[in-house]
Amino acid sequence: MIKTLIWVGLGGGIGSILRYLAGLWIYRNFPTAFPLGTFVVNVLGGFLIGLLTAVFTRGLWPESDIRLFLITGLCGGFTTFSAFSMENLKLIQEQQFVLASCYMMASLFVGLLATWTGYLLIK
Repeated sequence: MIKTLIWVGLGGGIGSILRYLAGLWIYRNFPTAFPLGTFVVNVLGGFLIGLLTAVFTRGLWPESDIRLFLITGLCGGFTTFSAFSMENLKLIQEQQFVLASCYMMASLFVGLLATWTGYLLIK
């Protein structure tokens, strides 16, 4: 169990660092009121988790702690619902209701589409 927790923790730490760096780069290079950094990270993370889930469920990679490292740790640390929620709350507080609604709907739709696409690529 300790070994498993270490794998998940390492993946989560790396995923969190990658999320921070990706978000920072996106916000610096594409400044906008729309929370583009979190949106892009969540879409990429959804695609990656779909792809990896298909790889493991199809038996293309043997079951091991690497699955926990990649899916639970890395993807879990890379994507973030808490930042998504906070950014939407901020948009609502700023009375940017249309932008908040677009962000919520686009995140849900594009995120699910990316996860499904990643899964289908291996299927």
